[in-house]
Amino acid sequence: MTALSPVDALKTLPLPRRAVIDGALVDAASGETFHNVSPRDGTVLNQVAACQAGDVDRAVASARAAFEGGRWRDQGPRDKKKTLFRLAELMERDAEQLALLESLDTGKPIRDARAVDIPLSISTARWYAEALDKVYGEVGTSPVDRLSYAVHEPLGVIGAIVPWNFPLHMAMWKVAPALAMGNSVVLKPAEQSPLTALKLGELALEAGLPPGVLNVVPGLGGVAGQALARSMDVDMIAFTGSGLTGRRLMEYAAQSNLKRVSLELGGKSPQIVFADCPDLDAAAEAAAWGVFYNQGEVCTAASRLLVEASIKDAFLEKVIAVAKAMVPGDPLDPETVFGAMVSERQMNTALDYIATADSQGNRRLLGGQRVRQESGGFYVEPTIFDRVAADHTLAREEVFGPVLGVQTFRSDDEAIRLANDSVYGLAAGLWTSDINRALTGARRLKAGLVWINGWDACDITMPFGGFKQSGFGRDRSLHALHKYADLKSVSVTLR
Repeated sequence: MTALSPVDALKTLPLPRRAVIDGALVDAASGETFHNVSPRDGTVLNQVAACQAGDVDRAVASARAAFEGGRWRDQGPRDKKKTLFRLAELMERDAEQLALLESLDTGKPIRDARAVDIPLSISTARWYAEALDKVYGEVGTSPVDRLSYAVHEPLGVIGAIVPWNFPLHMAMWKVAPALAMGNSVVLKPAEQSPLTALKLGELALEAGLPPGVLNVVPGLGGVAGQALARSMDVDMIAFTGSGLTGRRLMEYAAQSNLKRVSLELGGKSPQIVFADCPDLDAAAEAAAWGVFYNQGEVCTAASRLLVEASIKDAFLEKVIAVAKAMVPGDPLDPETVFGAMVSERQMNTALDYIATADSQGNRRLLGGQRVRQESGGFYVEPTIFDRVAADHTLAREEVFGPVLGVQTFRSDDEAIRLANDSVYGLAAGLWTSDINRALTGARRLKAGLVWINGWDACDITMPFGGFKQSGFGRDRSLHALHKYADLKSVSVTLR
């Protein structure tokens, strides 16, 4: 049987719309909904439950009851593994549906949702299912009449607030390790992209996760998100998103129960290309895809390109050639490599930054226009600016769109100084054949992730997070498990 095209599959694709609270699919108590708009063509996909503070309170109460009752917390590692592996199997069974929902909601190319977002989400569930019994306590050095040891215990109720650029993938970065440690979770997806989170909640129930252990509360950030962060019965907020919202979450934590907060807040990541780069073609591919992948809506986007003066002109020709092949197209066309921006607001933000760069005298080498207006969707073509000074807006502020700023350097010290001249410190990269330059540069760069002769060259085995105003706390790796646990010391006096 021939598989349906993505467009044909839409005709029968079920669109989740209800919250998941205490093991049931429910509308908001008020009956309120919000428009869920597809950036592909600007049409309203469906009406989704707009959870209010009361709905969030019910979800938190359900999560607390599940935790205190030990329905999940007290299950043994073997049983927890079985359930999380079952969840991964169900996600894999419905992978095509999840990919369609993700592409429709975010505007990302269906080819990326199929090949990257959904497979990585599934593998994250499996990785933490396998890792959950690899977290060990420790025995302290004690006198002969005392035994002292330390154990990791789950925090309790975790509020996970996730972004719209990689909705399911970022949700799994938080949900999977939090569940693996025995916590209950209340998941708040971005209002721009609620569909895969709601589907995840349905699949979790089908997998056998006890009621209340994973609740999903769609709604506006200023309502549902704020209620979750202000709750006196939430033990931790795990957040990925903007710096402005991150600051508010810290305020809410201080104003409520002083809950823990883990923040991943994006960046203005530099990619440095030295004249001794071992492969200029590979570096050009990385420079273009590093900033234009997912329409530039990536927290680690390599939005600052620092190139040694002696090779700059020739190198930029290569980067421009790669970028010219990234033609915006229908996200549901399997041939499309560059889709729509997530919303009209985000599109306009990118266009405003482009106008600002023009006004500040940056030289536009490519792009800069809205395209495919006849579709009704939100498309901006890949855009490259040269002659970007360190104090220009394009070198200072996160665009979160398909805009690259190029700067020139003439020495190693200047390259590192320019790279570190930012309030952010999420990721950085450098291309060189000199191992001493590479390792010295990696040490001097103020970033939580440093990639040498590659970009985004790591996986779930390595921790993910930033320095400075890029936030604190780590996703991925075994370190993420510790984030969702308390460390308790126990001492027994022998008599």
